[in-house]
Amino acid sequence: MDKQHKASIDGDQWAQCVRDHGWLWDAASGEASATLILAHGAGAPMDSDWMNDMAGRLAGLGVNVLRFEFPYMAQRRVDGVKRPPNPAVKLQECWREVFAEVRRHVTGVLAVGGKSMGGRMASLVADELRVDALVCFGYPFYAVGKPEKPRVEHLASLQTRALIVQGERDALGNREAVEAYTLSPSIEVTWLAAGDHDLKPLKVSGFTHEQHLASAAQKVAEFFKDLAKF
Repeated sequence: MDKQHKASIDGDQWAQCVRDHGWLWDAASGEASATLILAHGAGAPMDSDWMNDMAGRLAGLGVNVLRFEFPYMAQRRVDGVKRPPNPAVKLQECWREVFAEVRRHVTGVLAVGGKSMGGRMASLVADELRVDALVCFGYPFYAVGKPEKPRVEHLASLQTRALIVQGERDALGNREAVEAYTLSPSIEVTWLAAGDHDLKPLKVSGFTHEQHLASAAQKVAEFFKDLAKF
């Protein structure tokens, strides 16, 4: 991967693009190693406490973060009505549109990913879009209580370099179940001790939520720095 130049943007045009689309942009502190398009999960918007926190942490570690909302969530912002996610086909099409627009303005390493459902939808289009990397927080490997019915077929053949940050007791993908699945060698899974779907650990683990969130962000930042070497 020839990514010798750092991630950069085209200034005023990009700022206008972000405003026009209603996106959120967290610029990296100092020189950016990469830009991550970060999608929200099924139930919370792009500006949830978790998303705000992680975007801020990543920006502080040298990663630009762009957040957007899928159509059903954007509509909720307009009328306040909670509704289920759009069909997967529509969510994936949204990803294609957002990626294409961002790629027009941003140079350097451009990755896709997200929290839970947002990350899963990103993983389904990552190879097609030829993204530089994939980052998922709390990947939904299966529906709650159904580890015997994993949603991982495409992950066995994924070509994109990927990092999944997962809590060991995640109800949508605990360590025991996930380690039995066949995943592509391009995927690295980082486990956080006793962490749940939001990476929050049990108190008896000796870790705090703050520590796990900091560890997750640090791991992603290191992942991007290593990526630039290839």
